Amino acid sequence: MANENKLQAIIGHCKEYGFVFQSSEIYDGLSAVYDYGQYGAELKKNIRDYWWRSMTQMQDNIVGIDAAIFMHPTVWKASGHVDNFSDPMIDNKDSQKRYRVDHLIEGYAETLDAEAGAAIIKQMELLLEANDFAGLKTLIEDKKINCAISGTCNWTDVRQFNLMFSTEMGSVADEANVVYLRPETAQGIFVNFLNVQKSGRMKIPFGIAQTGKAFRNEIVARGFIFRMREFEQMEMQFFVKPGTQKEWYDYWKETRMKWHLSLGIGADKYKFHDHVKLAHYADMACDIEYDFPMGFKEVEGVHSRTDFDLKQHQQFSGKKLTYFDTEINQHYVPYVIETSIGLDRTVMMILSEAYVEEDLSTEEKQDSRVVLKFPPMLAPIKLAVLPLTKKDGLPELAKDLINDCKTQFKCFYEEKDSIGKRYRRMDALGTPFCVTIDHQTKEDGTVTIRYRDTMLQERIALADVKKLVMEKIAMF
Repeated sequence: MANENKLQAIIGHCKEYGFVFQSSEIYDGLSAVYDYGQYGAELKKNIRDYWWRSMTQMQDNIVGIDAAIFMHPTVWKASGHVDNFSDPMIDNKDSQKRYRVDHLIEGYAETLDAEAGAAIIKQMELLLEANDFAGLKTLIEDKKINCAISGTCNWTDVRQFNLMFSTEMGSVADEANVVYLRPETAQGIFVNFLNVQKSGRMKIPFGIAQTGKAFRNEIVARGFIFRMREFEQMEMQFFVKPGTQKEWYDYWKETRMKWHLSLGIGADKYKFHDHVKLAHYADMACDIEYDFPMGFKEVEGVHSRTDFDLKQHQQFSGKKLTYFDTEINQHYVPYVIETSIGLDRTVMMILSEAYVEEDLSTEEKQDSRVVLKFPPMLAPIKLAVLPLTKKDGLPELAKDLINDCKTQFKCFYEEKDSIGKRYRRMDALGTPFCVTIDHQTKEDGTVTIRYRDTMLQERIALADVKKLVMEKIAMF
């Protein structure tokens, strides 16, 4: 399937089967904002839980917090977001359409052969690193990169556009303070560094993890749920002794890649991309990229943030944010290694990897199916229980099985339509196991279990169903 066709197929499938909807769709939607449906919410929660347990429960020196979305506005001044959290933008004078400069040039590069496209990207990255806005405009004009709407090359100058949403806090306008919807979750960790360290008696090296919503006023948001204005992050800040950051940076690069591979995705679908232009807080940074339908794109970042954040908050707050290391009898501001993964991008990655259209045709008849081959531990529904008929006590047996299993994992009951149609629906929802209750079940206590990926069926004891599913969906 062509990549663009696959992306459109995934978008259509997500709406039809209750995974993702356009936000406020009955009012024609809100651009780059999406709602998760009943099965998308389950999938998202399962991914979040797997990350959380991997990062906290399975680690001896990482704890989790849940910081507020609203923070004191000086936090964002100290972090550099007020002055630096912006992207170079350019407007087409004819269409009034605004573009992120890097997206505009990247889109043009994709139309060229690989060597020419790579040369353009390299040139763009050097200009971005130098903050050479005039050079970026010249590059766009020299290559005659046109607006997709007007078809013209009539551009404004390149300028910076701040991506933070702002609002006001307070009931009286004169007393209102400008506050920001956080553009990242990391700062909630940094301002709570001492609270967590002292209350938890944490010793360096240690980490603080957090998941939560973040907000960015993206001008050009595209790629379905890949780039949204309201999104969710899963971040961990790992505090280390100065001078050891390279060792820990390499460790977390390797550890995070192992986590991705544990999802059952092949190593050929991932690659590291080292940053050419580093953020103002970093001395090392890379992206873990996945081969989405629109090509290799970032799903997670690993950054060595130095001691920038803690020192900035120390300066702006006037409060000491140092750690006393008893081993060397010395105070210091820790360095930080960050792992930051987009939860929504991970949902899209799992959907992209799982979505398969299979031709099952034989000489006798035409047949096909759409199946979501989720890792069983992440599947929204783990087990579907399907009575062969609506009578003879079969529904009662099916519901007894569900009642036995539903305290441990998500189950689904359905008695409508033929068994074949019910299998196909469960395939489309990504349900790894279907159990059919039939008349033989009443005779010998066995059921037919069907495996989603292979469509193979076998008879097993009704009493063994729960144990089998529990073993297959275990996260660790």
